[in-house]
Amino acid sequence: MDITLQKITIGQLSKDYVDNAEAGVRAFGGLLDVRPPYQREFVYNDKERDAVIDTVVNNYPLNVMYWSDRGDGTYEIIDGQQRTISICQYVSGDFAHMMQYFGNLTEDEKKQILDYELFIYVCKGTDKEKLKWFRTINIAGKKLTDQELLNAVYASPWLTDAKRYFSKPNCGAYLLGNKYVSGSPIQQDFLETALKWISNNQIEDYMARHAISDKDAGELWFYYQQVIGWIMATFPKYRKEMKGLDWGVLYNKYKEVTINPTAIEGEVARLMQDSDVENKRGIYTYVFDHDEHHIGIRAFDANTKREVYERQQGICPICGQHFDIEFMEADHITPWSKGGRTIAENCQMLCQECNRRKSDK
Repeated sequence: MDITLQKITIGQLSKDYVDNAEAGVRAFGGLLDVRPPYQREFVYNDKERDAVIDTVVNNYPLNVMYWSDRGDGTYEIIDGQQRTISICQYVSGDFAHMMQYFGNLTEDEKKQILDYELFIYVCKGTDKEKLKWFRTINIAGKKLTDQELLNAVYASPWLTDAKRYFSKPNCGAYLLGNKYVSGSPIQQDFLETALKWISNNQIEDYMARHAISDKDAGELWFYYQQVIGWIMATFPKYRKEMKGLDWGVLYNKYKEVTINPTAIEGEVARLMQDSDVENKRGIYTYVFDHDEHHIGIRAFDANTKREVYERQQGICPICGQHFDIEFMEADHITPWSKGGRTIAENCQMLCQECNRRKSDK
């Protein structure tokens, strides 16, 4: 890995700045790719953008930025996209700072800004070396997510097409599934979720194979539509607890199972009203395998345990031996799964050994 420190001026950086669908985002006389395939959309808010211009106007040092030398005379930004776009947009007259556009400044004020020096680390190396560098440098501002780091390594026509579906504001994946998927498209959350689901959490392996073999991301987009369609068909009534669940895991496991949506809705509604169910989000997994670990059945509290212990006089009803309370555990007499409630009348204190044997049956 070859890394060099260079100085350029804002005038050099902003030369031939362009931001459009055909050319992408270019600067530095057209030689700098400001938004490579792995980079997010512009996400700075007005306050953050103004802070960059404040730094320049007051001639304070701006944090160092990082570029990658592509080896053909062009560069791509690794870190510094948000600052670069803020600077270039201001010089281009896209917004005002302190109620003044760049074009309204005096010639001296313009010159001070255009002559402002920026420090750039430029690296040359393999994709794997760049990925390692991304993860170890002290990136300022809006840090790259794990998915953006992978995007940097597996940039390809396949990834560009995937981002069209999953990474743009109001993209197809967001419009279709934003009620069920958490996060933001421009932060790569929708892309990462879809990749996690389709690959059984082997995201990098999936990306490596498809970045080489495929020109489009049709398989991934079709799979995502199938998952969302399955959710809506299986659980026709939407509840806020459904957002952000690992739906792809459930789809992969149960997509071939015959399901009665009406019966499932009845069970979901009943469990939502059950005060003993502490993890309501877990209901959507529980209705398939009925593993109580998903829903967190409410435990007997300390007062109830003491009340029942005193009532039993410290005697375990199974083995008949006496134990101090710290060596006993609360147990549902009638299991919760068979309608037993988490109340004192349905509680018994068992010694630890008896309770373990009972649980294993």
